[in-house]
Amino acid sequence: MFTGLIEEVGRVVSVRQDSLEIECKDIQSDLSLGDSIAVNGVCLTVISFSSHRFKAEVMPVTLRATNLGGLNPGMPVNLERAMSLGKRLGGHLVAGHVDATAPILGKREEGDALLVSVGIPTGLDAFIIHKGSIALDGISLTVAYLDDRQLTVSLVGHTRNSTALAQKRIGDMVNVECDQIGKYIQKLVSLQYGGNVSHGTRHRSEKLSMDYLMEQGF
Repeated sequence: MFTGLIEEVGRVVSVRQDSLEIECKDIQSDLSLGDSIAVNGVCLTVISFSSHRFKAEVMPVTLRATNLGGLNPGMPVNLERAMSLGKRLGGHLVAGHVDATAPILGKREEGDALLVSVGIPTGLDAFIIHKGSIALDGISLTVAYLDDRQLTVSLVGHTRNSTALAQKRIGDMVNVECDQIGKYIQKLVSLQYGGNVSHGTRHRSEKLSMDYLMEQGF
């Protein structure tokens, strides 16, 4: 489990069908074999490491389903070690299990912040809400603006400078992981309706209403 607070931006050394090697300078200080590390928000297992790099096991299906398959040597990646109990949860709970990838549709300045707009992946619109949490390339972010086509997040100075997201260009793909709480709520409501509640907001049963959710304690 992760928090979405990026600890370091590493650099890709090599990408193979079964492994990914990353150069880093900070997070490997207390690494152990078998540790979990989120690379662009994807939970991977450390299989070897040295003073300035580590190698993680990666499945071919993971390369195909996330933006890790598009990485090349020298490219920056967001890195975060698994959270430890007893520390503050500054972001939100991020599992490291990417729901989908989506393209960056726009970037623009707003004061000192950089606004980044990302397409909404098919079937995930029910889990994305205005002012809600979302993980993009493993970064815990708040949805600042939302419409039927895209979501927009605001990168403030620290996030902009300490992650790799601001370096991406329009058209680049980002890993998207929706808030787990929303997924559990959808599952519980779906079970109460006998599995008839769709994952997307556009096709949900008319019986599902705000009154019903309030009655159920949501």
